[in-house]
Amino acid sequence: MKQLRAAGITGTGRGIPEKVLTNADLEQMVDTSDEWILSRTGIAERRIAEASQASSDLGAMAGRKALADAGVTPEEVDLVIVATITPDMAFPATACIIQDKLGLVNAAAFDLSAGCSGFVYALDMATSAVATGKNQTVLVIGVDTLSKITDFTDRSTCVLFGDGAGAAVVQPVEEDYGVLATYLGSDGSMGHTLFLPAGGSRKPSSEETVAARQHYICMSGNEVFKFAVRIMGEASVEVLRRAELQSEDIDLFIPHQANTRIIDAAARRLGLTRDKVFVNVQNYGNTSAASIPIALDEAKEAGLFKRGDRIVLVGFGAGLTWASAVMRWAV
Repeated sequence: MKQLRAAGITGTGRGIPEKVLTNADLEQMVDTSDEWILSRTGIAERRIAEASQASSDLGAMAGRKALADAGVTPEEVDLVIVATITPDMAFPATACIIQDKLGLVNAAAFDLSAGCSGFVYALDMATSAVATGKNQTVLVIGVDTLSKITDFTDRSTCVLFGDGAGAAVVQPVEEDYGVLATYLGSDGSMGHTLFLPAGGSRKPSSEETVAARQHYICMSGNEVFKFAVRIMGEASVEVLRRAELQSEDIDLFIPHQANTRIIDAAARRLGLTRDKVFVNVQNYGNTSAASIPIALDEAKEAGLFKRGDRIVLVGFGAGLTWASAVMRWAV
């Protein structure tokens, strides 16, 4: 489909819980150690939502900041897309709850489920909506409160995940700026490697599913790791090809923050030096759909890129899914 106009990000924001859970804290909860966690994941601490905080609360926090950053009023937003696998509830959509919290009275709203790839999936949809003229101002939010579905007796998973939200405003931008190309994919045959067993129509919630601890994340760590190492590099190479760019054209690489070993493998595939790769997994752990937009907002705040710079975003997640985007920063 030919783009009618360029579309890109004009503002960003993040919503981070205050509570910090360190590796030392986890040492008191399960049989693990700070050295073990750091050496295998690069994670030192993660943020945990309060019992009273839902995904919509963090998402609204990030969204409000993104709107302010873009200089956009709530009335100007005409579409809200929320990427999450931890919605406030099965329905209504968390996007609708955030729409109400932020007073986005003129916006359509829906949720999107693509795991940790969710933000880039949503960015792709928002870009298409703006590029075709269907929408003018789209608020894209990636938010997850994985602590709500993490089994803190399972040492193989509880060390990995954290909570947070990141948001971006997508609007028309100057020609040759904004999102230049995207690449989305999925392999449903690997869905069994990362899933939440109960609580859906396949296995509704019951006393039995609760007793069997089936409302927590289940992950085949080795299979997911091998998939991620391969697909993060492949998806980055493919999106550059679609944008007719080379690795040396990248000014900043912002990957999904799941594991430093996965990030390092992707950077090596692209031949990138460490100064071109943004990493904050040590502070937040894996925040799923929030990971990339939080990193983008932090990198922007730190002045790590400027107007005209080319940025690559790439992630993988439950599905299994993958998604990448390359953009030329427009503001």
